[in-house]
Amino acid sequence: MSSEILFSLIIALTGVERLYEMYVSKRNAAWSFANGGKEYGFSHYPFMVVLHTGFLLACVLEVFVMNRTFNPFVGYSLIVMAVLAQVFRWWCINTLGQRWNTRVIIVPGLPRVTGGPYQWFSHPNYIAVVAEGLILPLIHNAYLTAIGFTLLNGALLTVRVSIENKALQDMESVIDDIELPTTQV
Repeated sequence: MSSEILFSLIIALTGVERLYEMYVSKRNAAWSFANGGKEYGFSHYPFMVVLHTGFLLACVLEVFVMNRTFNPFVGYSLIVMAVLAQVFRWWCINTLGQRWNTRVIIVPGLPRVTGGPYQWFSHPNYIAVVAEGLILPLIHNAYLTAIGFTLLNGALLTVRVSIENKALQDMESVIDDIELPTTQV
C-alpha cells in the first residue's frame, strides 16, 4: 500500500470518527435542551464545522497536489501520537458524559465537571484539537495545512474559549444563587 493511500485512509478514519462525534453531540444536545439547556455563541459554530471539515480535505489534497513525501520514521511516530490524541479526546468526552457537545450548551443547576482531565485543565479537549491540527497533516509532510489550520483554529479557539468561559461563569453564578434549605433547631 502506498504512503498516500495509507495517509488517505487515516484521514478517512478520522472523518468517520468525527461523524460519530457529531452523532454523540446531537444526542447530547437533545438531552441538554430537554433538561433546560441554554446555548451560547452559536454564530461561530458553522465556521468551526467548515474549518474542521476543510482541514481533513486539505490534509489529503496537499499530499496529492503538492506531491508531499513521506518520512517513515516521522510519519509512523506521528500516527502513534494521533492515536494518543484521540484517546485523550475521548477521555474528555467520556468525562463530560451527556454534557459533552460540539456546541456550547449549559444545563442550569449542574455543577462544573472537575474530574478526569478537567481537574488539571479548563478546556482539555482543545489540547487534543490543537495536537491533531499539527500531527495529522505532518504524518505525510502536509505542513501548509498544519500551519494554516493552526492559525485559523487559534483564532477560532480564542472566540470559542471566551464563549465557554462566559457560559461556565453564568452556570456557576446560577449555582451560587440557588438557596439551599436550612433546618431550624
